[in-house]
Parts: sequence; C-alpha cells; structure tokens
Amino acid sequence: MPLCVAVAPHPLLEVGAFVTRFGRPLADVATPPDVLAALEAQATAPFCTSDTVRAEVRALLRHGGFKPAGRSKPAAEYLYAAHQEGAFPRINAAVDTCNAVSLHSGLPISVVDIDKLDGALAIGIAPAGTTYVFNPSGQLIDASGLVCLSDAQGPSGTPVKDAQRTKTHDGSRSVLALVWGTRSLPGRTQKATSWYRELSAQLGEVGDVTLTG
Repeated sequence: MPLCVAVAPHPLLEVGAFVTRFGRPLADVATPPDVLAALEAQATAPFCTSDTVRAEVRALLRHGGFKPAGRSKPAAEYLYAAHQEGAFPRINAAVDTCNAVSLHSGLPISVVDIDKLDGALAIGIAPAGTTYVFNPSGQLIDASGLVCLSDAQGPSGTPVKDAQRTKTHDGSRSVLALVWGTRSLPGRTQKATSWYRELSAQLGEVGDVTLTG
C-alpha cells in the first residue's frame, strides 16, 4: 500500500515524492558509481542549476512568510556552495543520491527515515512559533512560515534543513524522498524526480507515494 501524504493548497508548491526500500541496512548499501559521478562532474547530470532556479525556489519559500536567507537558505544553495569549494559532503548512499540530484537540479530535497515517522503525514505551511531540532547538537531552527512535511510530532522534512529525529542512520531500511519544486519552473520537478528515482533504483526497491489535496 503506497505511503499517503496530504498536501495543503499552495499556489507555487509542486512536490515530487517516492519511497525507496533497501534490502539491507543503509550502512551496507554502496553509493552507486552514477551518483558518485554526478557528485563530481556537472557534465554527468541531465541539467544544471542557475540564478533563475535559485530565485524561484526562494520565492516558493517566501510565500508563507519565511525568510530564506543566511543560515535559513534553501538546502540546494548550501550544496552548490560546498561543491564550488570542493567540500561536498558524503553521508550515505541515500543522502548522497539526494544531494546529487539537488545539486544539479537546484531544487531542495528531503530524505527521511520512514520508520521514524509518527502517524499521518501532511505538507503545509508551518504556523508561527514552529521550531525543531535539525542537528545532533540540538540546535533549533525557527520554521515559522516554512513549507514542511509534518507528522504527529511536528516538522520532519523541509526545503531548508530536515529534522534530526527523522534523518537516516546506519540501520535505515526505507526512506521517503520529497522534491520541493515550484510551478514557476515548469517540468523541472518532474524531470528531477524521474532522475532521482532512476538513481535510487540502484539502491533498492522504488515505490510510489500518494499525494492527496
């Protein structure tokens, strides 16, 4: 049975979503050569980011009142800067694949451990005063006005930083991927999601997600 995510009405948001289930713990899943190549050379990707893409993604995040700047800029911008500096992060096969697609598409992507999610899932604008822990040291981000995936415990995945409590780990066996696209970039979300699914199929079994409005 497909995972179901309720998506609140939004004039710009265009979500790409799917699940990947691994045949072994994530620590034992190797990052595929295609992903490693995409992390190292722009020419291996089917498209590239641009100033226009970055501007439209920021407009998507601003819609709910969030300010995507400084430490709260879209995750794809962090990846691009790290790549330019030769300091691109390597985490695990699932996150590496996510990061490769995000780097070249310019779209933020969340990847969360399905087994750590609690209850019904929904995507919408976080109300004022919403905060969550985003790293192992317990740092908080103010997500007020930010579009995000939430479960019974609050925010899980967002276009800026995913919540620490649902991040992947060595024992992860299944993940939910969310491509945070915008209707102002026609076709880009679908193209990024299709490429992401193709790469993820080298990690495990890829399945659909039901998005309801």
